[in-house]
This record gives sequence, structure tokens and C-alpha cells, in this order.
Amino acid sequence: QVQLVQSGGGSVQAGGSLRLSCVVSGLTYSRNCVGWFRQAPGKEREGVARISTRGITTYYADSVKGRFTISRDNAKNTTDLRMNSLKPEDTALYYCAILLCGTWRALTSWGQGTQVTVSS
Repeated sequence: QVQLVQSGGGSVQAGGSLRLSCVVSGLTYSRNCVGWFRQAPGKEREGVARISTRGITTYYADSVKGRFTISRDNAKNTTDLRMNSLKPEDTALYYCAILLCGTWRALTSWGQGTQVTVSS
């Protein structure tokens, strides 16, 4: 059974930084692409960042480009999302998921979700 367990997040003032982590089990992590999504109240879930199997290729939503960095450690089965220069509009529930490579299509269940709150 594939499991994704998230940690990190929290509350920060605008301009601050936070980091999210996701530990994946139940599959061969190094053979799978992974990504982060977010869902703000009243809005649809949107893809934020994704990374290829070996971490060579990354893709970011325009809204976070230059501020967020996705990384992965295949030895630890983890992916991190480092978020800098946070804005109030980044406030959302963030999720990790295993993806079909090159797409935003989730292949597994989502992580449990991590709240990120940015105050102005």
C-alpha cells in the first residue's frame, strides 16, 4: 500500500519561508515522479511543483516560479518543497502525490495535507 506522509508547514508572515516534506513508502520511489499541489478555500486543487525520477527535471506553476524549490532524496524516499518569499495568496492546504511523469496526473492517493498560512 502506497503511503505519503507529510510534515512541515505552519504559519508565517509575508516574505517568510517554510519547508514541506513528504515521505513515500509502498513503491519503488526512485522510479516515480512526484509533485506538490495546493488547495485554497473555495478554489480547485492546483499543481505547484513536480520533479522527475532522478531530480533532473523540475516544473513549477507560474505563480510560484522563482520562489519555491522542489527537491528529492531517493535514498530517503522523500521530497521537499522549500517555499521562500511567501505571499498571503500562498495560503492553502498543500498535498504531495506520485505523478505520471511529465503531467499533473496523480497515480496514488494524496498525502494527508499540510496547512500553510501566510499573513500580511
